[in-house]
Amino acid sequence: MKIGDSKPVRPTSAISATERVRGRAGDASSGRHVTDSASFMGIPEEELTPRVRDALMRLMGEVDQLRREMSQIQERLRESEQLADRDPLIPVLNRRAFVRELSRVVAYARRYNEPAGLVYFDLDNFKQVNDAHGHAAGDAALHHLADLILANVRETDILGRIGGDELGLILARADEEAAKAKAAQLADLVRSRPLAYGDKEISLSISVGAISFTGEDGPDEALARADRAMYEAKRKGS
Repeated sequence: MKIGDSKPVRPTSAISATERVRGRAGDASSGRHVTDSASFMGIPEEELTPRVRDALMRLMGEVDQLRREMSQIQERLRESEQLADRDPLIPVLNRRAFVRELSRVVAYARRYNEPAGLVYFDLDNFKQVNDAHGHAAGDAALHHLADLILANVRETDILGRIGGDELGLILARADEEAAKAKAAQLADLVRSRPLAYGDKEISLSISVGAISFTGEDGPDEALARADRAMYEAKRKGS
């Protein structure tokens, strides 16, 4: 929530003419005698001694400073919330945030009976990559995989790291056929784009499982079904 305006309050903006009408004696139209009057923050001008004016100006400055500090605190809170949702290694959601988003999509699908897709990825032979090239190469492989997926999905789709070398992808408004087609496309893309690591090219591949849901099961059940589909694909070597 935006609190106030962060711009300094100018002294002149606080002075408002509540009534500044030059009176004329013997006004035939109204019979009223009107005098000039002005106020500063509701205090009549004639009561504004230099000491009172200085006190009010200091108060206005303190209020403005509090507004700026509050704005900075809110910005830091937003940044902290974003960091709490991010995976510590690659630029995707962590498992907690991913499951939260999956719960939201499941609830939407249940309410509107609209399907969504869920794809589960597992990086093949990840241990061999670590053993042959070092753990830094394994980290680079996960970055490479995340970058390829993020560059080839919609902004409305959500990618998260489930754990280790396993990633999940939520496909908004996608039935099972569309989810399987996107999973196959991404698997082909990973095979065709080896990881450039130093002076080497490391070939990578992924096993994928794709399902759709319309709210008939919860987020844990949806993840479990996608996980089983992925392991079935890995067993078959597809």
